Amino acid sequence: MKISVIIPAYNEGKRIRDTLIKTQSCLDTLGKDYELIIVDDGSKDNTISVVAEFIEKNSRIKLFKNGTNRGKGYSVKKGMLNGTGDILLFSDADMSTPMETISNMIEYVNKGFDVVIGSRRVEGSRIEIHQNFIRENMGRIFNLLVRLIVVDGVKDTQCGFKLFTSAAARKIFELQRLENFVFDVEILYLAKKLGFKMVEVPVKWYNSADSKVHPVKDSVSMFFDLFKIRKVHRNF
Repeated sequence: MKISVIIPAYNEGKRIRDTLIKTQSCLDTLGKDYELIIVDDGSKDNTISVVAEFIEKNSRIKLFKNGTNRGKGYSVKKGMLNGTGDILLFSDADMSTPMETISNMIEYVNKGFDVVIGSRRVEGSRIEIHQNFIRENMGRIFNLLVRLIVVDGVKDTQCGFKLFTSAAARKIFELQRLENFVFDVEILYLAKKLGFKMVEVPVKWYNSADSKVHPVKDSVSMFFDLFKIRKVHRNF
């Protein structure tokens, strides 16, 4: 089994080194073939140069560049469609969910699931560092809207730690159209429409104070994009 880990990065120069060290160490420990794909989303800091240092020492680390800032959804899609693993996982660069969680998620693939969703809302999950009151409750409201408007049955669509079989990843991400933060909802909507077997699994989660999501501007945009999901896939 080969594992592809995709990490989208935008101006992550301050923490990408630590992220690469931890991810590489975890994947080495698994004892499986792997590739670690960083998709730089038009960073203006030293993100690319730091990643280049690691590539010189480990050929299994790859870098894709967007050139300009396109959005997290675009970057994840690019990484997933270029991944060559039997299973593919995307993770946030801030490591809010520890990479070690991948071991547990692989077990669900072995049980026959096609899409394994890291979740902060199912029994057994542990939020070690919480978001502030406003962000946390806005997240709950957003997920309620997701269930009402787009896709029911998923308690946490926005945790940035999701694993796919290669067959599921190829079909889902080829259909993905949204490029911003609401892409998580879109890909789960597509996964359900395509009939893939999904499961939410509990994770440990540590809030990062350097979140790229603006609590007001992005929340409003994401709300309207929920309706866009159904619109762009109305013939699906």
